[in-house]
Amino acid sequence: MILYSCSIKKHIPEGERLYTGAKIEIESDSIIKNEDELKTELETVLRPEPNSKFLGMHLGLYYYYKMQKKNPGFLNRWLYKQIGEKPVYQSSVEPFEIEDVLRNRLENKGFFYSTATSAFEEKEIEASINYKLKITEPYKMERFQIDSMPSPLYEDVKKETDKSPFQKSMRFDLSNMKLERQRIDEQLKKKGYYNLNPDFFIFEADTNQYDNKRFDLFLKLKAEVPKKATIPYRISKINVFANYDLQDSTYAKTERFNNKNYIQDTLFIKPKFLDEFITLNEGDLYSPENSKNTARRLSKIGAYKYVNIQYKEVDSLLTDSLGILETNIFLSPLTKRAVRAELQAVTKSNNYTGPHLALTYSNRNVFNGGETFNISTNVGYESQFISGDNTGLSSVELGLTTELIFPRVLFPVKINTDFFKYSIPKTKTSIGLNYLNRSELYTLLSGTGQFGYSWNANRFITYQFNPISVSYTRLSNTTAEFEAILDENSYLQQSFDQQFISGMTFSFTYNEMVDANDPNQFYLNTTLDVAGNSISLLGKETTSGEPKEFLGLQYAQYAKADLDLRFHLNFGKDRAQTLATRLFAGYGLPYGNSDVIPYVKQYFSGGPYSVRAFKTRSLGPGTYNDDSNNDDVTYWDQTGNIRLEANVEYRFPIVSYFKGAVFADAGNVWNSKSNSVFDGEDKFTSNFINELGMGAGFGLHIDVQGFVIRFDLAAPFHDPSLAPGKRFDFKYDEPVLNFAIGYSF
Repeated sequence: MILYSCSIKKHIPEGERLYTGAKIEIESDSIIKNEDELKTELETVLRPEPNSKFLGMHLGLYYYYKMQKKNPGFLNRWLYKQIGEKPVYQSSVEPFEIEDVLRNRLENKGFFYSTATSAFEEKEIEASINYKLKITEPYKMERFQIDSMPSPLYEDVKKETDKSPFQKSMRFDLSNMKLERQRIDEQLKKKGYYNLNPDFFIFEADTNQYDNKRFDLFLKLKAEVPKKATIPYRISKINVFANYDLQDSTYAKTERFNNKNYIQDTLFIKPKFLDEFITLNEGDLYSPENSKNTARRLSKIGAYKYVNIQYKEVDSLLTDSLGILETNIFLSPLTKRAVRAELQAVTKSNNYTGPHLALTYSNRNVFNGGETFNISTNVGYESQFISGDNTGLSSVELGLTTELIFPRVLFPVKINTDFFKYSIPKTKTSIGLNYLNRSELYTLLSGTGQFGYSWNANRFITYQFNPISVSYTRLSNTTAEFEAILDENSYLQQSFDQQFISGMTFSFTYNEMVDANDPNQFYLNTTLDVAGNSISLLGKETTSGEPKEFLGLQYAQYAKADLDLRFHLNFGKDRAQTLATRLFAGYGLPYGNSDVIPYVKQYFSGGPYSVRAFKTRSLGPGTYNDDSNNDDVTYWDQTGNIRLEANVEYRFPIVSYFKGAVFADAGNVWNSKSNSVFDGEDKFTSNFINELGMGAGFGLHIDVQGFVIRFDLAAPFHDPSLAPGKRFDFKYDEPVLNFAIGYSF
């Protein structure tokens, strides 16, 4: 620190001092209500900002001076780009200008005739400034009333001022007056005042009637406000161009439906389907809220590229009390059909490597009602490239998934879509079939089906509800090797026996990360998965003491709940640096027809989206130690019905699209009931904190406009599978390389 101090000092020009900031001292002849808030607001005008400090050192300034050298070096150039700052000297401060601004702010708050003085406090190489404010007693309101205005504006403004938050003895506050002016304008806009503007209003304070710092406040209309701004507007006609082409504005076919004109040369979306998304009606007063809701709901259909709502004033029908608007809604469709192909090179932690090909065909308006139909196929082949007896083991996967999305609610009873002002729920149906063959182990045939709804309650909140969620799994062609695995692990065998799952899922998401400009972003997702309750009413016990069956299939019965919390703190220049944190908790409870949760529903820990210092599915459960857990393992089953994880990561820019990261992860899985296969080491206890797998590492991220390719290298420093006295050991020489697409949290 002594060397650092000397290096800063020798670069300061002669006759200059580093500016270290300003303080405000308040002296008042009366009690100031909310004085701390007033002081905080006044501090926002202090200029300039001094150089930042870290642990008492001007690191940004230090690297600025380093850059002044003839050959600063790559590291100094990079650090200067990240945290470097130009010096702020005492000569940069304009105290008289700041004094004027402080007095102005005090007057805006009602403290008229206050004074402001300043004085520098100088040291050897530093200087600060103190502003001393002598604040007088503020002016307070006696009465608030509106001045004369033309009708019908006067009557509508009078109704709003009766709801005003302004109260007698309220301190004069210009910012509150601006907010009140905006509030009145917003409320009047909802009543049809299409051409009104908050700047058309003005507040005047009259102190002539009092000699004790009281005033009367009047709301007036500025002079020369146009007549059309003082009357409401009503919608006379709504034209919906349902298949609008910017290159061709000639339309011939018009269909009248529900008091709207639907204009389209060729049928794109049937008016009866499109109409429920439009909250505007002929005869309604103009409302910006209804206009925004209509635009948002139409854009959520998924069939349109652009939604543009324009209003045209009909001057020939203008009267002294009412204006007329014609509404034109222009809808530009997306390309109806699309084909997407993806070729992937996949490598897994169990040394399986190979190509995957996925093809997706989409039709964004399959039944002329805005429906989206997707059909996807995927083909994958993987082979295990390791030495030993397992060399050449392969895996073949074939999949087919169809999805049909309706941009409306399909329900036996008609639901009023006006309830969903922000966006209308979508009905999603999907059917999938997947074939997996793992050589020398087994063949797995699985089918899934879902029916449910998803909708946005507002910009941040999303709901997903699937009342029908069915999956069927059939295990066949099992080899002697795999049968031996099942014979040794009854827990695993039972989870594969539950071939039929029928239940419902519900998910709630609150996501502030949609706001990229927010420095503090919070994310919450909670999911509830319940299966087997309704079907248990139809289940039959075919063999005494054995689980019930439905249509000859043993079905699963369980409840499972997940909680995923995330917080991102964005800071630094352009908020390019992020401190990301995450906490995950999940619990599954088998009951009724099940002793264990189906294998596909169990939790696992480790991998690129979990605890990155451990391979996928290799962590836990609990303190279990699988001595055979090495590169020759072809099948891992280290799962549980309880999962806890916590992650923290610091992300920072390097150059261009390249970003760096330093992170630490902790987590594990457990079972609520001990399993003899795991020697009882898998049971969740109050000592779970000491059973967390922990690791740390660094990463390189390639972020191209939100598409992220991620390389993370991590090493464990706490391994719960080891003896209690040997768990803390930073194995930096045994790192795990993770490759993934997208951020882990």
